[in-house]
Amino acid sequence: MLDLEDIFGQGGPLERALPDFRVRREQLRMAERVAGALGAGETLVVEAGTGTGKTFAYLVPAILSGTRVLISTGTRTLQDQLYSKDLPLVSAALGRPARVALLKGRANYLCRYRLAAVEGAGEQLAMIGGEAGSPRASRAMLTRIARWARTTKSGDLAEVGGLSDSHPVWAQVTSTRETCLGARCPELSRCHVALARREALDADIVIVNHHLLLADLALKEDGFGDLLGSADAVILDEAHQIPDLATQFFGASVSSRQIESLLKDVELELRKGRPGPGALTDHLQAVEEDLRELRSAGSTLSTNAAGARTAWSTRSMRLPDAAHELADSIGRLGESLAALGDDAAIVQLAARGAELAASLSRIAATDELEGARALEVTARGINLSLLPFDISARFRALIEARRGAWIFTSATLSLGEEFGHFTGRLGIAECPTLRIDSPFDHERQSLLYLPERMPDPRSPEYVAAVIDTALPLIEAAGGGAFVLFTSHRALAQGAALLRARWNGAAPQRLFVQGEAPRERLLQEFRHDGNGVLLGTASFWEGVDVKGEALRLVVIEKLPFASPDDPLVRARIEHLNASGANAFRDYQLPEAALTLKQGAGRLIRSEDDYGAVVICDPRMLARSYGRVFLAALPPMTVTQDADEVRRFLRKHAPRSAVRELSTS
Repeated sequence: MLDLEDIFGQGGPLERALPDFRVRREQLRMAERVAGALGAGETLVVEAGTGTGKTFAYLVPAILSGTRVLISTGTRTLQDQLYSKDLPLVSAALGRPARVALLKGRANYLCRYRLAAVEGAGEQLAMIGGEAGSPRASRAMLTRIARWARTTKSGDLAEVGGLSDSHPVWAQVTSTRETCLGARCPELSRCHVALARREALDADIVIVNHHLLLADLALKEDGFGDLLGSADAVILDEAHQIPDLATQFFGASVSSRQIESLLKDVELELRKGRPGPGALTDHLQAVEEDLRELRSAGSTLSTNAAGARTAWSTRSMRLPDAAHELADSIGRLGESLAALGDDAAIVQLAARGAELAASLSRIAATDELEGARALEVTARGINLSLLPFDISARFRALIEARRGAWIFTSATLSLGEEFGHFTGRLGIAECPTLRIDSPFDHERQSLLYLPERMPDPRSPEYVAAVIDTALPLIEAAGGGAFVLFTSHRALAQGAALLRARWNGAAPQRLFVQGEAPRERLLQEFRHDGNGVLLGTASFWEGVDVKGEALRLVVIEKLPFASPDDPLVRARIEHLNASGANAFRDYQLPEAALTLKQGAGRLIRSEDDYGAVVICDPRMLARSYGRVFLAALPPMTVTQDADEVRRFLRKHAPRSAVRELSTS
């Protein structure tokens, strides 16, 4: 029987089966440590630098372990890649077939009960059409879904051509945890979600995403069993996302749309001729009135732009009082529904009402200091949220309550040699850690340019200075550039300035976040080869552009979270009040890890070359710049603009060089 050294070594099964496989000692080192953790059932945190091959480094031990393993990812892309490509390849290479299941969140699967309900609700279809497109288009899509529903085995709506998850019909034919009837559903025997979960329970390896994992961990989706309880080990890839996602799941959020959806569903049930007490109508009216008051109170309090978060004001009790009143009226509505009997749909509506009332009461309890409260007002409604300041004890307790190994891995979990910021937030500070450097030669393949004489980042002229710094470098590289901003305002300003500098004669094609869907921008940027892409938060991580298409990454500013955000400000105040140093313990490590993600977009293979430019003068002017430098790969650092231009010209593709010489 082959051991791990044979499997990952020269002439081993992986090298024989995979044409692009490269033998890397870093990959073997990670695989050996993961295998040990799986065998011992321990918690392990592994940072594996770009190019380690961490996916195979955990897949091989998982397959060989002979145990049931749950693999959780942060993106659908990686989830699909594991299921469709990586696991079949590794299993075949090892000669160890494994039963693998891909499990998505319930909102990806057709709900037959809701499909039947919406097919018979012409009035509801008219409302759907009014939101996006015509009622006729919605009816046509519904007809297509109904036809597909008669033959589909998986119920995965991704199979329906022309249907995106933003289509207004999508939400009408899927269930949420709140709207699902669970074991009471008359369609339970044909439920696609239940079938997918049963298949997952029979599989050796189950691939999920972090949202689904945390829902199972924190919420226990009633009626479909405990997915985690059947697993011997959990491997969390892209684990740097877990602390923030877990904070959301352990918090609370209530939107006006959720309440309006409840009221609409109650009215639809009543129209079916169900008998009910006369008080039910009064309770519906009371909820509607209290919801109007909440929206009015929220609109008065919110002074930010639409969609921006506003802190709760303790000086005015109008919003908390309105939230308490609404929670009480929703609670009374739920009690009236519960009194109607044991009809599955009515029982489910009563449970939804009770849960909304409980969440709203928790958020409105402003005398409780468990977390930061925020308000968001948009044209479509209002959202109230509570994010806990500290989830470490709760997360640790949930892990300890389940047997088996927990393995957290990502390319960005540590600052220098320290994992304390990541492990501390999850309450696993005592667990073993392993840091594996990237096998790429960053000193040879890349430059880190820190330009001199940049203005203060708070200056009105700062973004213009960033564009002026970037332009000659973009020219030297012949394009192939990301320019990453820390805010949408700076992004818009940068795009306008760049277009003005080019004056309608852009030498490269320009891609700007928000002007097309993210995946389309990336696809066209890769295909172009010499484009310039301007983006903000969503382009700092999870973006993989290998090869010459990306050879320059310009970072506008150090990515400190905005202290104007009420949740950030509340956490800073909480940490300072509790005797901690909010800047050292929260703002600085979060920003350094984000910078590490952004700079990590550049070198994605042994053949990549390029420069990272960090325009922020605080990298050298402030003592904490050392923390940011320690978080980055060991690139050659320079302040010489001519050196950077020479380096970029040297490694620019020939096509870009020809374009430059003729332009």
